[in-house]
Amino acid sequence: MKKIFLLFCVLFLAQTAFAEQTVKIGFLGPLTGRFASVGIQSRQVLELLASDINQRNALTPYKVEIIAAHEGNNEKEAREAAARLVARGVFAVIGPHLSDQTKAVQGIFHEAAVIQISYGSTAVSLTRKGLPYFFRTCPPDDEQAKAFVRIVRLLNFKRVALLSDSSLYGKELASSIDNSLHSWMIDTVYKGSLPAEKTDYSEELKKIQATAPDMIFFAGYYPEAAKLLLAKQQLSWKIPLMGGDGVNHPELVEIAGIKAATGFHFLSPPNPEHLESPQTKAFLDRFQNAYQGHLSSVYPLLAGNAFLAVTESIAMLKKAQAQDVADYLHKRYFNKSGLTGEIYFNAWGDVVNDLYAVYFVNEEGRFVVKKQIRHGDFVQKTILNEKN
Repeated sequence: MKKIFLLFCVLFLAQTAFAEQTVKIGFLGPLTGRFASVGIQSRQVLELLASDINQRNALTPYKVEIIAAHEGNNEKEAREAAARLVARGVFAVIGPHLSDQTKAVQGIFHEAAVIQISYGSTAVSLTRKGLPYFFRTCPPDDEQAKAFVRIVRLLNFKRVALLSDSSLYGKELASSIDNSLHSWMIDTVYKGSLPAEKTDYSEELKKIQATAPDMIFFAGYYPEAAKLLLAKQQLSWKIPLMGGDGVNHPELVEIAGIKAATGFHFLSPPNPEHLESPQTKAFLDRFQNAYQGHLSSVYPLLAGNAFLAVTESIAMLKKAQAQDVADYLHKRYFNKSGLTGEIYFNAWGDVVNDLYAVYFVNEEGRFVVKKQIRHGDFVQKTILNEKN
């Protein structure tokens, strides 16, 4: 009888231990600094999704734990944060947000066989290294370049000036656009990068003005875009100035001011309020109820897509093995109703998605969508109304 009782205790303890297995999913994002709102809201989205999974026991025998870390302000800090997440035994990491930080940590996660899915790093080279554990849920820069060139062709512009900031994102987006323009025999009459930490870009714009472009495209982030808008206003130069997805941030208008920002256009994945699927709208309502606020950008939803990709793959495979999950994501994973629509990956680990929107800043300083762009359906010829 005593032996039977001991055997029962051993089986009970073993079953309990099995039932309490934890899958640790790291979040590596900008929790302080100029992109803090993106990082904080992305973490909240992951915590909301993890709570839902755990309450429903949707990943039995696993529970999900989110471990968040700040991605840092430079590559060294990003590597240190990545090493801490690996030391804590994470199975997968969502992030980082910025391309420079993502490049810095890819090797660390690859060596540790940790699944990594970035939700905001669009530099093309990140997925061209052939790293089997690396994916992203944001579209790469070469897709954005194709969308931009279609705009240029539609508007019959022949001379484009290209500016970038000093980030990996800015340099690679500008390079992708330059290559796409060249393939359509559209002249890039100016190519340059902005000096870091400079407050006034009037001299740079004067150099561009001398090349007589039809429009300017800026590849970089919102603080520098705001300074360009101020310099353009100072010069009273009426020329179409357009940015990429890195300028899609509400603080753009705060820095530039409404007057300078009015009429500015940018190309970006749609903001949450402009996504049309019932699943997206339902989740946005849940987020608002949970955190008493609205999502300020699409990137927290893309972080949520990354979380869904990891957890749904584990659920289908019924095991948390990095190699198996990576193979499943590459070859078999498909979700037709993620937080922004369909989620699936190509052989590189890039999300297959060509959904963009063209936005402009109206006279109230709000971002207004001109048209959503999907699968070749493009914008009207009224996107840009300023002329050189």
